[in-house]
Formats: sequence, structure tokens, C-alpha cells
Amino acid sequence: MKDILKRLARGELSVDEAERLLKGLSIAEVADLAKLDVNREIRKGFPEIVLAEGKRPKDIAKIASNMVEKNGRAIVSRLDADHVKVLQSMKNEDIVVEVYERARIAILRRADHRVERNPGKVGVLTAGTSDIPVAEEARIIAEEMGCTVFSSYDTGVSGIHRLFPPLTEMINNDVDIIVVIAGREGALPTVVSGLVDIPIIAVPTSIGYGYGGKGVSALMSMLQACSLGIAVVNIDGGVAAGSMAALIARRAHRGEDPPSKTVHHL
Repeated sequence: MKDILKRLARGELSVDEAERLLKGLSIAEVADLAKLDVNREIRKGFPEIVLAEGKRPKDIAKIASNMVEKNGRAIVSRLDADHVKVLQSMKNEDIVVEVYERARIAILRRADHRVERNPGKVGVLTAGTSDIPVAEEARIIAEEMGCTVFSSYDTGVSGIHRLFPPLTEMINNDVDIIVVIAGREGALPTVVSGLVDIPIIAVPTSIGYGYGGKGVSALMSMLQACSLGIAVVNIDGGVAAGSMAALIARRAHRGEDPPSKTVHHL
């Protein structure tokens, strides 16, 4: 990377050529354990997020350590208690460890690492409190991508009056996109989309039982939504929704100055 930057400074490469070469420097191997895409943020706009599910705690520790060394931070999702324990043990004067239990996410970062802010604004709504873990995944990812997030939970259609105050706040704050999360029959994204001129990312959750349970009915309802302006991610796809929302919100403000602080409402 330094060689590419030096060649750019000497005028031997154009900016476009340097960018293309930097995007190619994407893989770092952790022994024979994993191949990490350490430059994904340069190429894609968001960092590689390490899925802990199915991995041994000691392997997650090695991967996270390498990510922090190469990128300044590591984002690890779908943690269990053993993963959390080993990651927390890595905390020292040089590494900060943030654990979000509801979201099952941990963020490890060098003490001097700072998230680069941008003017993007993302709204996050849930139908019920059972949907909060998935919503927290989306919120944390969007914030780690530098966006300001406005969130409100338990606003579902069974008590539709609860929706209007937080939705009005999001409109007044001119959010660029709203992530709407619901289980059971998954009706909330359709309702929200019918009320606003803001793109919606719908996230079905695995809340629900019996026929069409485990998120199947919610996913089908969202895919069949009659209100236009809705895109749908997979069941419990909080990370996917947060990443997509932040990419769209950031792109809507390319070239603008970042805000002075993050706003988070719950």
C-alpha cells in the first residue's frame, strides 16, 4: 500500500490507477484459518464483518486480533457467551472492546481508532420488542459506517398510534432511508412505506410460531407488499439491512461535510 501511495505522490500513477491497485490489496491470511478481506472498506464502503456463529472462540480471537492490527477495528457478529468472554479478555490499554449483548455484536478497536463520520441519516423502527436484537444489529452497523441513526422500537400495527410520533421525528430529521423490522405477519414496512416518500428496507424476523412461523410469513408478506419503495433482506438480516441503509444514506450526501455528533434515540 505504501508503495502505491509513493508512486501516486511521484506522479507515476493516476488517482484512478492507484484506487484500482488499492482495491486489489484485499486478502490477508490468518495462518491457515481464514482469509480476511482487510481492504473491503476501501473497495466496498463497509468493513468485513466476522460471523462468530460456528467458529471456535480461540479462532475468533485470532481473526479479530488480525483485523484490529490491519484495519484498526474488528466487528464480530452473532456471538455466544464463550465468544464474548474470550473477546473481552483481549481488552488492554491499546485495544478497546465494546460488547452489545442485545445485538450479539462486539467491536474491537485500537484506542486511537475513530469512525469517519458522514452526513447520512438512517431511521430504524421495529414492530415489537422481540425484534429489537435484529434492529440493534442494523443500528450498530449503520453507526459504525459513520451514519447518524434515529431509532424507535415497539411501534407495530397492533397499536398503530405508537408509530406516528417516531415516524414524524424521522421525517423532521430528514432521514435518507428507514429500516423497518417486523416478525409475525410482517405488516409494518407496508404501512410505513404507504406514509412516507423515503426508501424502506424491510427486515423479517423469526418471531412467530405455527403455520408460517420462524419468519416465513413475515418474509412472504414483505415480498408481496403492495406499497412501492420497499426492498427486503433475509430473515433476521440486521447486518445486511444496516450495511445497505448506510451505503444508500452515505451516497446521498457525497461531498457534504459530516455532522458534529451522533444522535441515537430509543
